[in-house]
Amino acid sequence: MSTPRATDEVVDLVSRLIRFDTSNTGELSTTKGEEECAKWVAQQLKEVGYVTEYVESGQPGRGNVFARLKGDPANTRGTLLLHTHLDVVPAEPADWSVHPFSGSVSDGYIWGRGAVDMKDMVGMALALARQFRRERTVPHRDIVFAFLADEEAGGTWGSHWLVENRPDLFDGITEAVGEVGGFSLTVDRPDGTQRRLYLVETAEKGLAWMRLTADATAGHGSFLHADNAVTEVAEAVARIGRHTFPLVMTESVSQFLAEVSAETGLDLSPDTPDLETALFKLGNLARIIGATLRDTANPTMLKAGYKANVIPQKAEAVVDCRVLPGRQAAFEAEIDELIGPNVTREWITHLDSYETTFDGHLVDAMNEAILAHDPQGKTVPYMLSGGTDAKAFAKLGIRCFGFAPLQLPPDLDFAALFHGVDERVPVESVLFGTRVLEHFLLNS
Repeated sequence: MSTPRATDEVVDLVSRLIRFDTSNTGELSTTKGEEECAKWVAQQLKEVGYVTEYVESGQPGRGNVFARLKGDPANTRGTLLLHTHLDVVPAEPADWSVHPFSGSVSDGYIWGRGAVDMKDMVGMALALARQFRRERTVPHRDIVFAFLADEEAGGTWGSHWLVENRPDLFDGITEAVGEVGGFSLTVDRPDGTQRRLYLVETAEKGLAWMRLTADATAGHGSFLHADNAVTEVAEAVARIGRHTFPLVMTESVSQFLAEVSAETGLDLSPDTPDLETALFKLGNLARIIGATLRDTANPTMLKAGYKANVIPQKAEAVVDCRVLPGRQAAFEAEIDELIGPNVTREWITHLDSYETTFDGHLVDAMNEAILAHDPQGKTVPYMLSGGTDAKAFAKLGIRCFGFAPLQLPPDLDFAALFHGVDERVPVESVLFGTRVLEHFLLNS
């Protein structure tokens, strides 16, 4: 009987991973925890001979697993980190056409919460790690496989806790690859043909959740009140929600727009009138790309009062802020002007932006891996409007990229699948991604 390869078991691994309900609500009392899934992952690695380390990161059940594949001792490039996360956002079964934790494989897709965010990549990493040990593969450099907790709530009890409390786990690591990159965007060319561009994440906006607070005089709802905390917060929230921040072209976004313009013949230069509208010619991905042209601040929560006829002493709001690299000081100045003197602000969560250049040996290896399996493909850099665990690793000086390769059907609304109902990933995309990732890891 032949030894199974990664492509023989990856679909089953992804399906089994989805069956673990690792829902992360952001609150310890209602978060399932990653322990059961993490220990199962560790067992799959031990089964083929890895020495694994299981780490609970500051809260019961927040399990993380690390395993190292030794590379060529003559390597001088440092260790590569391949990081994935085991937690997923919650899902309401009544909204789905299949149970979100069924891991169903049907109609050419693997279905379930986490199928694209990011148990597909967990399965690819696990399948390849197992293949490499079975085949006694010695890559060019050491590879650390990390399966982490709490990414969906900002990584406080996952990557950030590990960086602050167990930096030894990252000794010798110089570069890292993770999620939300390497997927294909099919564009139309002027000659009527199509081209698949594979988007490599080289930058992320900063993630900052801000609490606004107004304090005023409590009183009876029938009286006249000049200082109403609810009014102050509501007006501040309205000004923020309607505000448009300035267009700012970062290096990653500029390169992306230039590459797409060259392939499509579209004018997506910074001087294009109403650039955000022009981007919608790229299809559904325009939602992500458009959000990387400016800072954003979206009010998401309001809290005030306890009775209809009592004017409360305090009112609060929460605003989800996403800030471009190099813009933090200017962003805060604009926010302070918008909220006015009677509202205070504080950061609930504040994770810095990140950007690296699209060059070097690792980028070359990504491009070569894509071309080996899609000769007409092309890698291009882009910025993620959200955030990943890369924010934590960047604090250690690790150079981070998003590269979880998937060749997607041109008509698939990939962006809508993240945290969406009926989340699913094409089986053929996972098989393609596994082959590309194997080529990349062996030549990185």
